[in-house]
Amino acid sequence: MSKEKDQASIANPGPLGLLGFGMTTVLLNLHNADIIQLSIVIVAMGFALGGAAQIIAGIMEFKKNNTFGATAFTAYGFFWWSLIVIWTNPTSAINPADDISMGFYLLLWGIFTSGMFIGTLKHNKGLQVVFLSLAILFFLLAAGDFTGSHSIKIIAGWVGIFCGSSAIYNSLGQVINNEFGRNIIPL
Repeated sequence: MSKEKDQASIANPGPLGLLGFGMTTVLLNLHNADIIQLSIVIVAMGFALGGAAQIIAGIMEFKKNNTFGATAFTAYGFFWWSLIVIWTNPTSAINPADDISMGFYLLLWGIFTSGMFIGTLKHNKGLQVVFLSLAILFFLLAAGDFTGSHSIKIIAGWVGIFCGSSAIYNSLGQVINNEFGRNIIPL
C-alpha cells in the first residue's frame, strides 16, 4: 500500500483532539471563573478526554505526517496529565506546587502556544482563534499565579471558557462538514 493510500485510510484525528482539548478546557475554566469547584470531575475529564484522547489524536497525526497536529495534540495531552500529577502530587517526597513554580509552568506553556499560534497562520481562522485565545489564557493564568491576583484568574477563566468553546466549535464544524461533504459550519 502506498504512503498516500495508507494516510488516506486514517480518519481525521483533529476533531477528536479539539474536542478533548475544548471540553476539558471549558470544564477547568468554569472552575477558574469561580463557577464550579475543582473536583474529581475536572481531574477525570483531564485524564480521559484532555489527556488520553488528545494523545491518541496526536499519535494518529504522526501517522498522517501532520507535524503541527502531532505536536499540538500530543503536547497538550501530556499537559493535562502533568497538571493532574501537579494537583494530586502522588509522592510526599516532592514539595507541592507553589504559585511561582506554577507561574513559570504556565508561562512556558504560553510561550509554546504562541509559537504554535504562528503555525496556525497557515490554517483556518477558527484554529487561529483557538490558539490565540489559548496563548492569552496561559499568560493570564501565569500572571495570576505570579501576582496572586484572584481577579486575573477569574478573567483567565472566562478567556478559557471562550477558548475551549471555540475548540468544541472547530471540532463539531469539522465533523459536520465532513459528514455533509460541504462547508456548513464556517471555520
